[in-house]
Amino acid sequence: MARIAGVNIPTNKRVHIALTYIHGIGPNKAREICEKVEIEAHRRVNDLTEQEVINIRETIDQDHMVEGDLRREVAMNIKRLMDLGCYRGLRHRRNLPVRGQRTHTNARTRKGKARAIPGKKK
Repeated sequence: MARIAGVNIPTNKRVHIALTYIHGIGPNKAREICEKVEIEAHRRVNDLTEQEVINIRETIDQDHMVEGDLRREVAMNIKRLMDLGCYRGLRHRRNLPVRGQRTHTNARTRKGKARAIPGKKK
């Protein structure tokens, strides 16, 4: 089992698919990495040599921010917005949709389960 950026990537999948299991690497970045390391698209992770895995690991470390560093940076950006007290920060703080979606109906994923308001119906 190959371990890249602190993540055990699945061995029976193709390399460019398996790389997407790493937080911060999507399909396009995975293809870029494979082209840079010169690995064919049809190769599977269990067919890779140890040197190819090391090359992939080095490429990711040099060129891409992934896993813990990326999560930390995103959390710091959200915290900065909340500390500033800007509109987006207030929306994060109140756990409401941040990007302009309506909240009169919908937004249940962000707001949580609906709560009954006592004395509302007459």
